Amino acid sequence: MTLGSKIAWDDTVLPFQLDASDMRGRVARLDGVLDGVLEQHTYPAAVEALVAEMTLLTALIGQTMSLRWKLSLQVQSKGAVRMIATDYYAPEKEGDAARIRAYASFDADRVTEGAPFEQVGEGYFAILIDQGEGTQPYQGITPLSETSLSDCAEAYFAQSEQLPTRFQLSFGKSSEPGKQESWRAGGVMLQHMPKASPFAAKSDGSGDVLKAADLLSDDEEENWNRVNMLLATVEELELIGPSVSPTELLLRLFHEEQPRVYDAQSVRFGCTCSEERVRQSLSIYSAKDIGTMTTDEGRVTADCQFCGAHYDLDPASVGFEANRE
Repeated sequence: MTLGSKIAWDDTVLPFQLDASDMRGRVARLDGVLDGVLEQHTYPAAVEALVAEMTLLTALIGQTMSLRWKLSLQVQSKGAVRMIATDYYAPEKEGDAARIRAYASFDADRVTEGAPFEQVGEGYFAILIDQGEGTQPYQGITPLSETSLSDCAEAYFAQSEQLPTRFQLSFGKSSEPGKQESWRAGGVMLQHMPKASPFAAKSDGSGDVLKAADLLSDDEEENWNRVNMLLATVEELELIGPSVSPTELLLRLFHEEQPRVYDAQSVRFGCTCSEERVRQSLSIYSAKDIGTMTTDEGRVTADCQFCGAHYDLDPASVGFEANRE
């Protein structure tokens, strides 16, 4: 494989289907996207790892759904990491890159040197889909559980979508001689093809947490277990690359499952904040309210948590009274 072909797979998501076992999935490789997300803040190592995992999940899930605008993943927690938020913006037109942004809020004095998921306490994992003007936003929530964010995402799909789903992820910092450390991440998402679910929820909404086996017939469960055992043989360096391309990885893992690949989707770090959006968010406030937001220097300021952009505005030019004649 040439260096050019290695680089071509960075920051992409490759959709695939396993014809012999009725499965679909995605292979993601993130490089510059993660650097763009994480260089905006100085996170402790455990928080960095959580944001990297959430960003990788967002790339895989976002490309799975037929979006017209935005998918968001959120974690709200009572732990040291209070919140993780990510957004996936669908390409505006064919051939464009999808955009991803992410950030976390945390209590620095509560972060420990333990495993990343230990920084997350009781709370919930949510997926929000906004298809744009004229549509009703969708939100699905599942409690935080298990041992990783990918476990929470699997539980979400089993309970809210009734789709058996499996994630295999790898992420971390890599370095080359003479170069700065950079983030790399890779992952595979496997999902059983959608169909009428055999699961019937109780009328009162109660019941145990669903697992993949609860949603599959005997033959389907056999296929699901076989494909998952194949996926379990993957090595971390195969997931991250760049020595093994996503297509080579699929053939190595699933050649007997008849893998079929589709067009890869490129992704990049991107934020939608702007001065116009800041002005719009302030347009609901009166001049008196704006006065309480004005600094000692006589300015109204705002910072974007995702990209770090700083906005410095004249208080007389914002609020719903600013444009009155």
